[in-house]
Amino acid sequence: MNYIRRDLENKILALSKEYSCILITGPRQVGKTTVLRQLMSEEREYVSLDDLEERSLAKRDPAMFLTIHKKPIMIDEVQYAPELFSYIKIEIDNGAEPGTYWLTGSQAFKLMELAQESLAGRVAILHMSSLSQHEIYGTGECTAFSVDLPLLQAREKTNAPADLIEIYNRIWRGSMPGLISGKFSDRDVFYSSYLQTYIDRDVKEQVQLSDTLLFRDFVRAAACRAGQMLNIHDIAQDVGVSDDTAKRWLQVLEKSDVIFYLRPYSNNLLKRTVKTPKLYFFDTGLVAYLTKYSSPDILANGAINGAILENYVVSELIKTYHNNAKECLLWYYRDSNSNEIDMVIESDGMLHPLEIKRSVNPGSELLSAFGLLDKASVPRGNGAIICMRPKLSALNSENFIVPVWMI
Repeated sequence: MNYIRRDLENKILALSKEYSCILITGPRQVGKTTVLRQLMSEEREYVSLDDLEERSLAKRDPAMFLTIHKKPIMIDEVQYAPELFSYIKIEIDNGAEPGTYWLTGSQAFKLMELAQESLAGRVAILHMSSLSQHEIYGTGECTAFSVDLPLLQAREKTNAPADLIEIYNRIWRGSMPGLISGKFSDRDVFYSSYLQTYIDRDVKEQVQLSDTLLFRDFVRAAACRAGQMLNIHDIAQDVGVSDDTAKRWLQVLEKSDVIFYLRPYSNNLLKRTVKTPKLYFFDTGLVAYLTKYSSPDILANGAINGAILENYVVSELIKTYHNNAKECLLWYYRDSNSNEIDMVIESDGMLHPLEIKRSVNPGSELLSAFGLLDKASVPRGNGAIICMRPKLSALNSENFIVPVWMI
């Protein structure tokens, strides 16, 4: 099994020199523990709250837990003992050194809420997703994606080129470290086990779940709609649950970082824009597994080939921001006349429209929708069409053609 260097490593080390507490959140099995254990020095103690005795002490007597373990310390799966946060706050206020506490945990929403309540201004919170295509296939440093020509030219040198067949192989294979590193070889068994562990350990804790197979079917119904506008009623009907139950279960999937949404862009100068978000999964390998595509070739020619490509591009773009500890203001645009822009990045006081296409030679007619943003109160900047073109190109001085492999 090979260790895969994470783009977040430098940020973790830099922030550990400034903050007494670092908290890394993210879904299960994306490598939070692995990267910290790779970076930690011999003097740092490691404690996992998966250990029921350690968990019991941390919950029952958090002050004693922190006393008996030497510092600096790494506490894994800290979501199991939120009682620790108040006592960590006290130690930080009493002068704990930078880098004293490294914490990891799943259930990012819950953790961030607890950390912000108890450790406001005292903790650096980082989000780790599954592996990015740059981490798997690229080299050197990775910056947050930007529609800026010099930065795009720099990306061309650090990312690995890929044609359509290779891109769908990446999509189908997924981005979970356990598979990519070679620790596990059977993809279907891995994802089946991953789902079962996730349901048993995360879902049951958050909802009263009497039928695990029903929830599994629900996740599959959501995967069939990846890259599409959210329709809760349709998903609910597919599995025979109420709309309220479907809404609650989607919240669980979002809170545990299995899915995320793109919200529609609007402001008071843009009229008749839709209000419905679009649904995406962080890992396209899970989508391909759930939708029963048995090979990359079949997926590339299947009914969801466009939607899953869009999902891949959106998730990869967001990962570039997560891996640089930056917030990504990413939207999509759609109005009541069905005019749509796949993605809109808001950055440096400008809106940057992005269109995702499966073709190698996208035409300039695709740029017509970009002008819809000219009515917004925020000025429009450079745009891009992200597609299967093998090399970076341009339609004009303000709109670039960016290969999918460069995200």
